[in-house]
Amino acid sequence: MAIRDFAHTHEGAGGDALAIPTVAAMIAVLFAGSTVLTPLYIVYKQQFGFSQITLTLIYAVYVVGNLAALLMLGSVSDIVGRRPASLAAMLVAIVSALVFLFAVNVVSLDVARILSGLGIGVGAGTGTAWIAELLPGADKSRASVIATSTNFLGLGLGALISGFLAEYEPWPLRLIFIVYLAALVVVTILVWRTRETVSKPGGLGGISWRPRLSVPEEIRARFVAPAVTGFGAMALVGFYAALAPSILAQQLHETNHAVAGALFFELAIVTAISIVVLMHMKSNKAMLAALALMIPSVLLVVAAQILASMALMVAATACCGVAAALGYRGGLQAVNEIAPKDRRAEVVSSFFICCFVGNALPVIGIGIVSTYASPVAASLAFAGMIVVFALVALAFGLKQQRR
Repeated sequence: MAIRDFAHTHEGAGGDALAIPTVAAMIAVLFAGSTVLTPLYIVYKQQFGFSQITLTLIYAVYVVGNLAALLMLGSVSDIVGRRPASLAAMLVAIVSALVFLFAVNVVSLDVARILSGLGIGVGAGTGTAWIAELLPGADKSRASVIATSTNFLGLGLGALISGFLAEYEPWPLRLIFIVYLAALVVVTILVWRTRETVSKPGGLGGISWRPRLSVPEEIRARFVAPAVTGFGAMALVGFYAALAPSILAQQLHETNHAVAGALFFELAIVTAISIVVLMHMKSNKAMLAALALMIPSVLLVVAAQILASMALMVAATACCGVAAALGYRGGLQAVNEIAPKDRRAEVVSSFFICCFVGNALPVIGIGIVSTYASPVAASLAFAGMIVVFALVALAFGLKQQRR
């Protein structure tokens, strides 16, 4: 008998008052590590002297770590337990922050980004499953709201704090990582003190290190809709992330690092608030609404670029935030609802694979296309692709709903 078969969980068993806030803080602080670089890219570019395409690849390379973690370690916490897997993710994040702190070249940044992606890949699925099991009655809807809102809150705070420290305090490429390391250490201690929910955790010998993307056969048909919506929602965020820095610097001539961080914080905080406000919307309706909102979102981003309008950029940011909230939360809630108890982290990790791939593709694509064509041409090309994707997925979703 495989270890996974008897590594079942105690769901909703109660526990200390800090358990859920601690796991939520872990998710937030891990994801913050992926955006502390957002306001710093231009500083690194000036100091290390690399090209725009190199900058794009530094942004996107963390997906290598994401995919390595999710493909090979997606089910690890189902086997060894939520706490050991979470502690491992936090340790990797600490090593990543140390590499960033002492980075001297592009290779250092790539290694740090890959390690950051690895920690996020393990911690995201583990934390989401852990919260679902810590909640009384295993409330999957509430678990999805907590996990997704804290995810985006972490993303926003990482960019906001980094931007302000880089603009107004000394050591723009060092101080933020000292602060981040302190936060990681505090959260790691709290995670170490949080109770386990896997009743019979096994050892490392039960882990299969063979890369795989696994969704139980009995739920594969129902997994398609949330996977497609999650991919689209995070592709929208990636599209925004690829264009926002260049719009600020080139069209709006805004070089203040704090403004760059604040704009990304707007996206994240609108997403987090929307997740909480719209928490009672059913997952299928949330996913359909997200697909519909993707279309005006990308059109607003492109319009802000072409017209060099800060007002349009602020409006585009808010629209993207609401679309991302509905798509990401709706998809994750649907996955949490259909996932078997003993394979929840594995199924959630498969959903995250779709999200992370969607997030990286526009960034890489726009970076490559804009190297050989104009930035506006690259933006229009990818905006068109996202619009077509959203229309096709929306039509498919409406057809399925009528059945």
